[in-house]
Amino acid sequence: MPEIPKGEIVSTYDRYEHAKHAVDVLARAGFPVQQISIVGNDVRSVERVTGRLTYGRVALMGALSGAYLGLFLGVLLFIFQPDNAAILGVFVSALVIGAGFGMLFGVLSYAMNRNRRDFSSVMQMVATRYDVITEPELVHRARQTLTDSVG
Repeated sequence: MPEIPKGEIVSTYDRYEHAKHAVDVLARAGFPVQQISIVGNDVRSVERVTGRLTYGRVALMGALSGAYLGLFLGVLLFIFQPDNAAILGVFVSALVIGAGFGMLFGVLSYAMNRNRRDFSSVMQMVATRYDVITEPELVHRARQTLTDSVG
């Protein structure tokens, strides 16, 4: 079972990039980084709205998604097809059929859920604070290394 790492806080940061940079500094200084963990605290779910959904946008997104699937199937057919003379036709057909089905399923799904959600979004988990922690006997060495790198 996953568990929260134990240890003492070396430093605290508001952004994950800063905590990651601190671990990079320690790694470059030869610190035993396998003894370090970055712990995100006060984790929150953030949903960023990316746009309004319309039938046109849903159809385009469905077509692109289906085209990727069609391209994948076209590659599979290319690999396992003994006759390579008609490979361009196979690729184009798989791409068009995949795009068509993707568009159809996207529009149908949107039509069934139309009154529940008219926007697209991306969900993220974000922490308000990131602690770099390590074993108690290594805390002083880690803090000194980070302090030396700033000066």
